[in-house]
Amino acid sequence: MTTSEVVTILSDLIRFDTSNPGMPERPAAEYIAALFDEVGIESTILEGEPGRSNVIARIEGTDPRRPPLLIQGHLDVVPAQAGEWSVHPFSGEVRDGYVWGRGAVDMKDMDAMVITVLRRWAREGIRPPRDLVVAFLADEEMGSPAGSRWLAANHADLFADCTEAIGEVGGFSVSLGDTARLYLLQTAEKGIAWLKLRATGRPGHGSMIHPDNAVTRLAGAVSRIGSHDFPIHVIPEVAVLLRELEPIVGHELDPAQAEEWLPELGGLARMVGACLRNTANPTRLDAGYQSNVVPSEATAIIDARFLPGYEQDLMDDVVRLAGDSVQVEVMTHGISVQTEFEGALVDAMCAALRAEDASAIPVPYLLTGGTDAKVFSELGIRCFGFVPLQLPPDLDFSALFHGIDERVPVESLEFGVRVLDRFLASC
Repeated sequence: MTTSEVVTILSDLIRFDTSNPGMPERPAAEYIAALFDEVGIESTILEGEPGRSNVIARIEGTDPRRPPLLIQGHLDVVPAQAGEWSVHPFSGEVRDGYVWGRGAVDMKDMDAMVITVLRRWAREGIRPPRDLVVAFLADEEMGSPAGSRWLAANHADLFADCTEAIGEVGGFSVSLGDTARLYLLQTAEKGIAWLKLRATGRPGHGSMIHPDNAVTRLAGAVSRIGSHDFPIHVIPEVAVLLRELEPIVGHELDPAQAEEWLPELGGLARMVGACLRNTANPTRLDAGYQSNVVPSEATAIIDARFLPGYEQDLMDDVVRLAGDSVQVEVMTHGISVQTEFEGALVDAMCAALRAEDASAIPVPYLLTGGTDAKVFSELGIRCFGFVPLQLPPDLDFSALFHGIDERVPVESLEFGVRVLDRFLASC
């Protein structure tokens, strides 16, 4: 297999500026369709809105009686400010053994790896064990109204017979110590509740005494919510992960004492910490129009994420912390996703990882963010995050998502191609 092809494809995909909002996915979609057409793979471009393009292909397998596997990835990326980066974020530059640019890990790397595998199979006449439905999607970074949500509402027949899916975010390695290398396979993700807090009060001149001040009332609510330690809840995926970590760190990991042992987990600490509880982070504040005018209204946005099974707990806590005089409104809602860390598909993922890395320790993982798995799980599809990458121990991978200097090692891409080739040939 010519694994260097994946580097070329990823660099090309990064050079298509698909920043969302603002830039369409259409040029990147046409590029992928052309790559498929070149090797005889038929594909279709469907648009939920002009320029917001989704590429769909179906690869025929050897056993038509088996339900297809859905492979899904998105084409859009979050915006990037070139002045903050070491390289131009849309250059796709290869430097120091990395491919640099916006989308290198979120998630044009997966797109490029899948395309590389399928093109090689098409050239060599290789067929998968079952049909593969491949979807390169638009608009994920804005909640997918022109992407997976539009497809599910208008073209659900494309996925009607799919029972399982892989997509972002999971399958990447995290090293602990000199020998332990865990691969986090995503089997769950938190739900999303983007909330608007609204406080009202009596307007007036800023030089007067104003006990009925909307800004003061809102600021108190935001401070209480932002500094609150939500209760710890250990869902099954996290319980398994902690059990796998205990022999590595050499002692019991009591969730109630998490603040004591989390620093021992290095790059895993932030992820595991957020997997143990609901979270609610203030992200925006808005009030007033003049320095000497007390406004009648003040608002704030809270990015709240809830563990599977704990949505009502989150909302009860936020409403209580906000107080009776501050209104809480749900602006955006996304369900939590959860499936078991077991079954033939999981076995195939683990086997493919171990075949390429004898030290691999596959473990289940709860993603604290959100993906298109929320949409596909509502169609009855069992969703996993599986973007296999063996990463350098010192790379702070999670910080690269939506961060500056986003990049992925060339060796990691080539590892991912080999793992996906094994996995898709055996699942």
